[in-house]
Amino acid sequence: MESGKYKSGTTLIEILIVVAVIMLLAGMVLGIAAGIDNQSKEKAVKATFELLESALQEYYDFRGVFPVAADANPNVNCEILYAELNSLPGSREVLEQISDKIIQNKSGPTGVPEIYDPWGTVLDYRYDAAVDSFPRLISAGPDRNHGIGDPAAAADNITNK
Repeated sequence: MESGKYKSGTTLIEILIVVAVIMLLAGMVLGIAAGIDNQSKEKAVKATFELLESALQEYYDFRGVFPVAADANPNVNCEILYAELNSLPGSREVLEQISDKIIQNKSGPTGVPEIYDPWGTVLDYRYDAAVDSFPRLISAGPDRNHGIGDPAAAADNITNK
């Protein structure tokens, strides 16, 4: 029997190090991908806001006022906004340019569609003629929390202002 000869192969420690490096790289790639995904969703929200602002301007040019958002509930405000903009031909034309992927409840029980952000949360619409010169459009952002009554939760909200 010869001493001093070792069988070649990998040790458990080497395998664990390789797995750890692979997990670290995968975590970095997933983090970067999530950041890119959020950036593209933010751009989609801003593009939707531009269309809604154009539709609101068409509405204002015809009626001389903006639709009133009378409720603290984003679902109700969004329904009011969609119904009002859809009621006029000029603003309806602009509204039709918004992707069908983000308009839901077209044939729902209320019969009034709602506009959602890419994270799946209904957009909020705020307008107080005494305070605002132009309506505010609000997306709850990645955390899907509008932050009503909780300013910390509203930190990632996306608005048109």
